[in-house]
Amino acid sequence: MAHSTVGVIFSNIHDENIPELSRHRTMASVPFGGRYRLIDFALSNMVNSGITTVGIVTKNNYQSLIDHLGSGKEWDLARKDGGIILLPPYSDETDRPYTTRLEALMSITGFLNHRREDYVVVSDCDGISHMDIADIVRFHEEKGADITMVYHDETKPCESSYFITLEPDPATGRIRGLKINPKDLKNGCGYHLYVNVMVMRREFLINTIQDAVTRGFSSFGRDILAKNVDTLKIYGYAFEGFYAGVNSMQDYYEHSMQLLDKAVRDEIFGNRDIYTKVRDSAPSKYLDGAYVANSLISDGCVVEGTVENCILFRGVKVGKGSVVKNSIIMQDTVIGENVTLDCVITDKNVVIRDRHSLAGCPELPYFISKGRML
Repeated sequence: MAHSTVGVIFSNIHDENIPELSRHRTMASVPFGGRYRLIDFALSNMVNSGITTVGIVTKNNYQSLIDHLGSGKEWDLARKDGGIILLPPYSDETDRPYTTRLEALMSITGFLNHRREDYVVVSDCDGISHMDIADIVRFHEEKGADITMVYHDETKPCESSYFITLEPDPATGRIRGLKINPKDLKNGCGYHLYVNVMVMRREFLINTIQDAVTRGFSSFGRDILAKNVDTLKIYGYAFEGFYAGVNSMQDYYEHSMQLLDKAVRDEIFGNRDIYTKVRDSAPSKYLDGAYVANSLISDGCVVEGTVENCILFRGVKVGKGSVVKNSIIMQDTVIGENVTLDCVITDKNVVIRDRHSLAGCPELPYFISKGRML
């Protein structure tokens, strides 16, 4: 895998799905699970499969992403040849940032031309999973596919503003039908959701992009996949493990709360590591009067009140007499004394002063934006 596959990760695709959290950062750098960012899952899946060169396609608001990735040493990608390569949002031919996935791929043809690997794995940052990329590449080789699209069986309608459902042949796995943003999905009815992970030969991808440029195409999904589903050998790879797509704030809240289930944690973190930036912090402190139940508490926290069914990121402080339930409290948030929170999501560096009471619900959690003081 290390010598045959290069990775490409889109950092800004799907930003519009959770504008509250992506207003000051990319989708890739949205915090998740107490100490991770969403890109950690896609990046770790690639690294665990032996991929040593990953291009990160940027667009805007990517300062926090740069801070998080650093030199790439946490993912063993601090290398002289390859490693993590940040790709700009425009190519040599234009100074206008891309607006579609196809335009983004056009902007990185220089990067693809300079690589020597046989295959390209393209991934977004909107999914949380523990995926074996090497197995997907082997499947692609065995089928002699032009394109392999990874899908997951779902029963809940997708809330994303742009998504694709697949109709694979049960016997061969070849895709016989493909729908973009179908309106006929009903709760409880199963369908195959494309999870925005794709494998292609590098030369095939380059040639496809060049052909799309000459034809004036603008959409990879509509102009390349949907129009050529009968002529290209497009196969579907069924991913049967845990997959959580972050398509809305409700999804973000729901999938974060799923981490409180040990079976889900074991599914995501059990067999292989999910790597992230390491921050040197003191251990968390639990002072007199503290009560914590069924919660994930990161390092550097100071708890003096009650915390139940919560995820606390690094450096959070919960004051005396405060009760925090069913909430996601991000890094360096300070909760004063005698505060009551239920179904609340705070972004980083929030201050909630004494005697405040805030509540949302699982379908509509109460969100407090970065740096606010209440």
